[in-house]
Amino acid sequence: NLQPLFEKNSDGDRFVTATGRLKFFRPEEFAASKPAGTRRIFCLGGSTVQGRPFAKETSFTTWLELALGQAEPDQKWEVINCGGISYASYRLVPILQECLGYEPDAFIICTGHNEFLEDRSYGQLRETSPLLTEAFHRLSRFRSFRLLRQVLVPDAATEGSGRDVLGSDVDAFLDYKDGIAAYHRDDDWRRGVITHFERNLERMVSLAQRADVPIILVRPPSNLADSSPFKSEHRSDITPQELSDWQAAIGAAKSSLKTFQAAAVDSFKEAISIDESYAETHFEFGRLLELLGDFETARDEFILAREHDICPLRILRPMEQELDRVAARNVVPLLDAHNLLEKQTRQGILDSSMLVDHVHPSFDGHQIIAMALVEKLREVSLVQPQTDWQLNARAAFKRHFDQLPYVYFAKGEQNLANLRYWTQGMADGPPVESRPQQKAMSAESRVKQ
Repeated sequence: NLQPLFEKNSDGDRFVTATGRLKFFRPEEFAASKPAGTRRIFCLGGSTVQGRPFAKETSFTTWLELALGQAEPDQKWEVINCGGISYASYRLVPILQECLGYEPDAFIICTGHNEFLEDRSYGQLRETSPLLTEAFHRLSRFRSFRLLRQVLVPDAATEGSGRDVLGSDVDAFLDYKDGIAAYHRDDDWRRGVITHFERNLERMVSLAQRADVPIILVRPPSNLADSSPFKSEHRSDITPQELSDWQAAIGAAKSSLKTFQAAAVDSFKEAISIDESYAETHFEFGRLLELLGDFETARDEFILAREHDICPLRILRPMEQELDRVAARNVVPLLDAHNLLEKQTRQGILDSSMLVDHVHPSFDGHQIIAMALVEKLREVSLVQPQTDWQLNARAAFKRHFDQLPYVYFAKGEQNLANLRYWTQGMADGPPVESRPQQKAMSAESRVKQ
């Protein structure tokens, strides 16, 4: 159910964020007719792009605009923040389509954390062999093939019948009271979400490339060392005896932590061998290994904790791999923001030194991402940085940061506290059981629409 993100102001000379979209987006505006000598970059994504728990004033989009102004000062730069709170990749596709009409010079897409927030069914997703998929993607690079496909296979008929029709606004599980209770182990749904994510990436890249607009993908960062899983569940087929053995092993591990930490390693390994699907065990084991100085293995355990999280509020490894594959297939730049920030940490494990919570970068983190994006924009020949631009950019960052009012930071801290309650399923919304079910649209109705 689509509504434009931008609308013209009363004078008709500028596009502004539509009033009905301000619940999820920060106010933005730009000239309806792009001024000569201006380069306009649209940044699409979720709350990481928006700059939450603060706002766009300290998002990497603002730092990027400042940095570009120092990298090539004779050029006029506009970096438009299209970061929507809780917006997943499928909600970004129509925004990119809309922004193609606003004279873009580049797109930056940072997405992956919000894919599991809303309820969708994937019963109609077709399984395709890897060989056929790869052949299709190779053919998709040719304009003649894309035009033929549009004629023979319209978008309305590609997904089968009975698709869910999502509302115009995000309807996240966690916006409801005790929303975290709605999450349970569902491997089929997870596979559907991952497949959908890859399709959305491909579609956005294809749309941009058809319009001959450079596009840059960003792997979003996630907190490994200082963000425990939001929900853990035992595997569905665990027996009462196995559960008892697992509890005994966990009890022994926690007892050893108080006296002889190294002895707890074997107990954690025993618990994981009984049930490797319980996310919290991997996280606790990772914390122990980090304490013992085995950082490489600790990082592996933290990743497993993220991967087995029943409430995945951080991008999963298969989705990161899809980002890599989509970028490689389509020969588009990919900025690995996770790796970029992780290199700044002491132990080589991304933690709260660069992120303020489970996914959102610190002020320094946003600035580091912005500086790296300038280099990615250089790769697509959109900017030719002058000498010493980095030093000048950092000075511009400091001037901008120093003029922000105290209330800006106070509101951000309050947002951060609210966000932590939200991730724990403690929102003030109605009971999760009362949330409306999605309406399915028939194939016939879609074709008519």
